[in-house]
Amino acid sequence: MQSAAAQDVTLPADAEDTISSVSWSHTANHLAAASWDGKVRVYDVASNGTARPATMLTADGPLMSCDWAKDGTMVLAGGADRKPHLLQCATGQSLKLGAHDAPIRSVRFVEVPGSNGPIVASGSWDKTVKFWDLRADASSPIASLSCADRVYAMDAKAGLLVIGTAERHIHLVDLRNPTAFARSAESPLKCQTRAVAAFPDGKGWATTSIEGRCGINAAEEKDTTGINFTFRCHRGLPDANKVTKVYAVNDVQFHPVHHTTFVTAGSDGTFHFWDRAAHSRLKAYPSVGGSITTTAFNRDGTMLAYAVGYDWSQGHGGNSPEYPNKLMLHAVTGEDATPKKK
Repeated sequence: MQSAAAQDVTLPADAEDTISSVSWSHTANHLAAASWDGKVRVYDVASNGTARPATMLTADGPLMSCDWAKDGTMVLAGGADRKPHLLQCATGQSLKLGAHDAPIRSVRFVEVPGSNGPIVASGSWDKTVKFWDLRADASSPIASLSCADRVYAMDAKAGLLVIGTAERHIHLVDLRNPTAFARSAESPLKCQTRAVAAFPDGKGWATTSIEGRCGINAAEEKDTTGINFTFRCHRGLPDANKVTKVYAVNDVQFHPVHHTTFVTAGSDGTFHFWDRAAHSRLKAYPSVGGSITTTAFNRDGTMLAYAVGYDWSQGHGGNSPEYPNKLMLHAVTGEDATPKKK
């Protein structure tokens, strides 16, 4: 495996606690990073990988998720203070929407046909996903979905919203009708869901879990043949006692250009590129020295941002002041992302 740490660029180490979520603008190389220190920092990233701070949002508690508006003007964030936050990047002004009854685990801008404006979706440990119309009264959601359990992960692309909850429930929402679930299913993985990612074309999704596995599934049950499968990843080699260490797969993201290519990152500090169509790994990188908590491709897939920080997979005893806490940038190569020829 080729070393990543030697070539990847470290961005400004401003976060005072673990970075929980990163997201790129759809219109420029602007990167948002949400942290457990209660701040979202936005960086302007140059083509050579250097970055300068651009603006910042401050919440009233740890933040667990962030996302960019499609037009690149706003950053959305959510976390422990139960309220979705909006940052107007040009002015630095922020707005709080109405609240959930428990911390927000995931936020996304979603495209709802006929809405004529941006819609915010927020998924919470109160077992709901709420939709907010930014043109209307921001204190009240325009719709709310009651999920089977606490929301642990969420993603939206091409009209599909995927929701992963506690107890391994998966809800799919066709955003043409966001007031109801199009389909509910059980995760293909046997242990707790860690992350979900919708296919770029909205025809399926990926699921990862704490057991060192990833699952790929079609959105429509009629399309499952040839698409659905699970595989093991982020596992160590057996030791002398034939014991294999298994690590949580903290994130999964699809490449924005090569749509069958995706990346996984885990508590073992490694990230791997995969080809879902060929059911094979494209490239593996060794540990970066700490757990990778979150990843994101920029808009053309030439850069992968990832955060290194403590993810609590080893409990309270595994944390220390010396644990690395940094934001990294990996230049994506053709070998990383180009699908294998059939």
